Amino acid sequence: MHRSVKMNNKITSLLYELHEGSFKAISRGITLVENDLEGSNTLLTSLKINKQIPVIGITGPPGAGKSSLVNALLHDLAIQNKKIGVLAVDPTSPFNLGAILGDRIRMSEHFGNPHIFIRSLASRGSLGGLSAKIIEVTDILRASCFDYIIIETVGVGQSEIEIVGLADVTVLVLVPEAGDEIQQLKSGVMEIADIFVVNKADRPGADTYLRNLSTLLRHPIKNGRTPHVVKTIATRKEGITELLTACNDQLKLKQNTLKDYLLLEKAYKLIQNEVMKKIDKSTLKAALLDASEDTDFNLYRFISHFLKKI
Repeated sequence: MHRSVKMNNKITSLLYELHEGSFKAISRGITLVENDLEGSNTLLTSLKINKQIPVIGITGPPGAGKSSLVNALLHDLAIQNKKIGVLAVDPTSPFNLGAILGDRIRMSEHFGNPHIFIRSLASRGSLGGLSAKIIEVTDILRASCFDYIIIETVGVGQSEIEIVGLADVTVLVLVPEAGDEIQQLKSGVMEIADIFVVNKADRPGADTYLRNLSTLLRHPIKNGRTPHVVKTIATRKEGITELLTACNDQLKLKQNTLKDYLLLEKAYKLIQNEVMKKIDKSTLKAALLDASEDTDFNLYRFISHFLKKI
């Protein structure tokens, strides 16, 4: 049988299993797409994506307890017999470019649950706290049978704003020691949140921090809506019911308000990634070094000419 026919048959079989909810098929599909293997484009263009599956983004600075919070959310959702897909974006290993699996260790109690799928993705140098293939991988999960998809980002500070273009609801996790609330509200990462979680709320100053934050957020700061503020102690699974209620409330509010924006952001990112595939670093380096020998070399002029050749 011709190689392309075999590949198409393989992808057709994979798609069927994936749409039926097979975790093994989901894992194989993610591996194909994440590594740009043969058949990945056929898989993506054939997906039947369920746009009704909500995507919850969990973001925030390192040490805020994002993984512990996801772990607690999984515990409560599992009790409700919900099927959940988790994408934990980890820092990239400098040795093999794979994910450093810290988040999966903290979620280990859920590995045996047949309703919970957990996958770690390497950020691979992405500056926005997400993996370069996060949109495609999320769509693979949305083509299956999940009730919720949770994405946990790396936690890299103010540049971590890409999540708003992917998640239906964005949860920003903070701790009482996070500092001056007014300065935080000025930063880009604070502007993306639909829900503010003050985690580790058993620490000194938590109630004051929560009160000040709630006061500052009384007036709508985004799309005419006022974000929720929730207090949690993730390690004790306290405040998780309130957080899930806030997530569901925000999902109802956001159903129509940001649909066009989210679609635009996803399309833009995918096109950006496709364009970047055409740029080979070794070719760019050779052309750059050659051009830089000219006495009138101008980097911006060089880039303009280089892009025209792509």
